[in-house]
Amino acid sequence: MSPQNPGKPHFPNSTNKHLTSQKQRHNQGTIKYLLLLNCLVISITNIHAASAHSVKIAADVGGTLHIEPNDNPRAGEPTQAWFALTRKGGRVIPLAQCNCQLAVYAQPYAPGEPPLLEPSLNPVAAERYQGIPGAEIVFPKPGIYQLQLNGKPVSGASFKPFKFQFEVTVAAGTSNSSQDLQDVNSGVTQSESRQLPLLAIALPILGFVGILFVVLQSMRGRRE
Repeated sequence: MSPQNPGKPHFPNSTNKHLTSQKQRHNQGTIKYLLLLNCLVISITNIHAASAHSVKIAADVGGTLHIEPNDNPRAGEPTQAWFALTRKGGRVIPLAQCNCQLAVYAQPYAPGEPPLLEPSLNPVAAERYQGIPGAEIVFPKPGIYQLQLNGKPVSGASFKPFKFQFEVTVAAGTSNSSQDLQDVNSGVTQSESRQLPLLAIALPILGFVGILFVVLQSMRGRRE
């Protein structure tokens, strides 16, 4: 008979199970945290994509600017811009009901300075909108521009006059002629205009790699 000490029981299996269970709970908590972080990154990316359309409100009219292609205009290349105008309640204001004028200014510009461009507006169909104001614009150089849309109702229309100012960043074009042009302002470069899209792609990938690493470490710990 081997001597036993009744006052100090020894439970090695119970202790090991407790440590293993604690480690598993820690790993599960880490995985949940990384999953939540990845979901937040994807949400931010989706918000950025959704907010690419610039939205303004003046009086009882809301205006949304969209520029093709993908809200990323390039210097020296034709760009299609359209303005979704809506009244309170969501009713669309077509160009036929609006005396609208579009002016394009290169930033910065002095008050009273004449516009750089005054593109003519034509009714266009875009997404779920029909007959809204649209224009083809050729930005001469890379840089920041301001698109100013003024509008007032024609006879029979019922909305208040408005003025919208949209800021647009134009990247360098792909043609040789546009590559030789300097920025219209020194504060904007092509790399800056591409920074957010690249970041939006990289963040979800990094989050997925982090989750995969933790899962593999957890599986390795369980085997040990």
